[in-house]
Amino acid sequence: MSSVPESPASAGPGRTGDRSAVVVPIRGATSGPGAPARPPAAMTSLQVLRSLDTGPRGLLEPEAQDRLTRFGENVLPARRPVSWPVRFLRTLRDPFTSVLLCLGLVSAAVNAWGTAAVTLVLVVVSCLLRSAQEYRAERATAALRELVATTATVLRRSGPGAVPQARDVPVGELVPGDVILLGPGDLVPADVQLLRASGLTVHQSALTGESAPVVKHPVDSGGRAGPVVKGVSDGGAGVFAQRRLCFQGSSVATGSGTGVVLATGGDTRFAAAYDRSARRRGASAFDRSVQGISWTLIRFMLLTPPLVLMANAALRGRGLETLPFAVAVAVGLTPEMLPVIVTTALARGASLLARNSGVIVKRLPALHDLGAVDVLCLDKTGTLTQDRPVVHGSLDRAGDPGPQVLHWAAANAFWTLQLADLPAPDALDEAVLEAWERQEEAAAMPQSPIEAYDAVAALPFDPVRRVSTAVVRPPGRLGAHVLVTKGAVDAVLERCDLDPAERERLGALAAREAAEGLRLLAVARTERPARLGAYTPADERGLDFLGFVTLCDALAPSAADALEALVRQGVAVKVLTGDHPGTAARACRDLGLDPGQVLCAQEIDALTDPDLAQAAGRATLFARCTPAHKARVVAALRGAGHTTGFLGDGVNDLPALHAADVGICPRNAVDVVRESADVVLAEKDLAAIDHAITAGRRSSVNISAYLRITFSSNLGNVIAMLAAGLLLPFLPMLPAQVLVQNLCFDAAQLAFAFGRAPSSVLRRPTVLRPRDFLRFITGFGLLNAAADLATFGVLALALHGSPSDGRAAFHSGWFTENLLTQALVMLLLRTGRRTAEGRGGGPVRAAAAGLAVIGVLLPPTPAGPPLGLSALPPLYYLLLATVLALYACGLATARTRYERNRRNS
Repeated sequence: MSSVPESPASAGPGRTGDRSAVVVPIRGATSGPGAPARPPAAMTSLQVLRSLDTGPRGLLEPEAQDRLTRFGENVLPARRPVSWPVRFLRTLRDPFTSVLLCLGLVSAAVNAWGTAAVTLVLVVVSCLLRSAQEYRAERATAALRELVATTATVLRRSGPGAVPQARDVPVGELVPGDVILLGPGDLVPADVQLLRASGLTVHQSALTGESAPVVKHPVDSGGRAGPVVKGVSDGGAGVFAQRRLCFQGSSVATGSGTGVVLATGGDTRFAAAYDRSARRRGASAFDRSVQGISWTLIRFMLLTPPLVLMANAALRGRGLETLPFAVAVAVGLTPEMLPVIVTTALARGASLLARNSGVIVKRLPALHDLGAVDVLCLDKTGTLTQDRPVVHGSLDRAGDPGPQVLHWAAANAFWTLQLADLPAPDALDEAVLEAWERQEEAAAMPQSPIEAYDAVAALPFDPVRRVSTAVVRPPGRLGAHVLVTKGAVDAVLERCDLDPAERERLGALAAREAAEGLRLLAVARTERPARLGAYTPADERGLDFLGFVTLCDALAPSAADALEALVRQGVAVKVLTGDHPGTAARACRDLGLDPGQVLCAQEIDALTDPDLAQAAGRATLFARCTPAHKARVVAALRGAGHTTGFLGDGVNDLPALHAADVGICPRNAVDVVRESADVVLAEKDLAAIDHAITAGRRSSVNISAYLRITFSSNLGNVIAMLAAGLLLPFLPMLPAQVLVQNLCFDAAQLAFAFGRAPSSVLRRPTVLRPRDFLRFITGFGLLNAAADLATFGVLALALHGSPSDGRAAFHSGWFTENLLTQALVMLLLRTGRRTAEGRGGGPVRAAAAGLAVIGVLLPPTPAGPPLGLSALPPLYYLLLATVLALYACGLATARTRYERNRRNS
């Protein structure tokens, strides 16, 4: 096995972590509130064993069962599932749903039973749709649960004098004091203090974000955690950097070890992060935008009934008989279908996203937030890179390309793997062998195959020596042995026969390559006379230095294209990583992402929140980040007005997931992250996020179109209705007519949930900005009111001298005009002048056509008289066509001017 030098690629994150020690249950203690305190300093193995009332031979079976009863199973605390009634009632927290419920109750109180029934039905339908979708999302997420560690190898004794037996037990049955065995590939099932270790390195990326494995050593008799080993990460700062401890949620990369269980279940560090994940996130982008719009319009709706009553009482002497009309006006201003359309549009988008891209949206408003995302924060490892190294090149001692160096490095890797009987191949050795195979295939004159050498001996890598050596016999040379050594740069250089100046020059060459974000392996060899005796590390002396093999992280195949697609969509990508800035910057450059000026942890710590918000807006890469740094950067971006998404899969990503508007994780993330995220991807692939953002924008565009069109149309109708109520000696529309008109509007507006958004509007984030929204509905609402008032003049001219009932004709004329103008608004404000763009707006066009047909045909049919409607003279339709033509021109002109001003703003 091989290692890397102490270079940027293998260094840990910043030094600002939690420095508390791990929980050590003392004998007789219980879990939960009675759990023991944390020791102030590292304890020796003997002290830990005594405190746990155990020994290196493991627990007795009866004692283990007793502790299982006392401490409980080694599982994360389960979250209580939300019941259907509670889930249904939670949906009433939406402001518009609450207002609709209140208006429905008020309508019932004033005996407007039709309005009350329709309003309450819409409330129930909206709540049921949202509850059902969130329930399905939770079921889908629960189906993704995977047992990350099903069994653990533990030493147990049947009796006091019995020999300890190593056997596999379910992870849930582990208890504090158990002695467990760890080997390559094992997942650490609890928080453990090491008693013995041999070349043990552990992946802690799920906890710390550090991509390199961390060296682990037991505490020696003096309380020290073993020697400091270069070439592998130190694991960062804080409790996770303590070499004597292994934590639940990590996995063994190499070597083996024996440890005693310190904490299980809810007392582990993993569970502590799980508990923190239950905190509620602040208001999301969807919540902020919808609530900003909602409460402004709610004020209008609450003011409308009193104004109508007072105006009619003052000018017409009418009393409470106008209360049903006043309530109908307030309902007319209310977008009754908003909860239904928002829920339907988001649920439909989430369903299509799950079916086509394998993306699960757990919280429906998160789909809107995805559409509004303009900054996506992510880690490097596993997202931009594949979490495995590849060979970048090989250099001879002069710094020139050296294929011979790679040849001897491959010989070392191949024969070390063959002779050392390692349980699993090392990732660096695999990368070297793959590169050598490609080099041989491309070479015009291939070198002797490494299989042609006769194997003699191998000295595998260990974290103390930091080198590995293979001893081989060249083909046809029985009297010679060749020692090939590779490993950490300084460890190999000190074994070579070099003068100080040359050693310093080679060290500077290595440092220059490392500064470019590359990991380096040094390679050396020497030829010795053949012998029969065993080879030892003492023979690794007097070597001839050959050169370096440089390595970098393998790039994710789809990352470059996905980054380019995100940029086209107007999404800025920020990389937040615990790796060295040089390593992360190289990965960014290789993917076509300009890292710019890199912000490191110490620089982030030195900035105030306002300064960090400005710096974070300019920077692309943040290195040496701890979980707290990631969360602070995300919060700063969000505080600066950006809608942020964060992609993470480890416990260390939880703070940033909660700080973002949208928390995103892959399906293979740890359970606690999957439960905390808003969106779960089938794979950790940026292309899937691109699809999710597009789906979110498509749903948001449909919701925005509905809001703009409905509010502007309703506002114009209410203004005209109030004016008519003051100018006419009778009510401008009967409550039943208002109800039927609203039902027609509502049915037609449901098409917005199924509309096809033009591709041109999907190229930028979709955000509902209350101030811009109010300007839109005010301008177009006044234009709509002007058309309604012009219709009054048309009716006066068309009905002048008519023997028919003036009231019924007025009601019919205004009813028809309202439906026709609503149809025009749906068409022209939905797609502007680009009505013919692709197939955009197909369902909306069909709904608008249906609305127009009802408006023209309902009054003269037998269904008209029961509603107080009657047939209209032909002159009215001719004059109305003129008004509608002028209205359509006005809409198109205003829309063009609005879009031009919006682009220039």
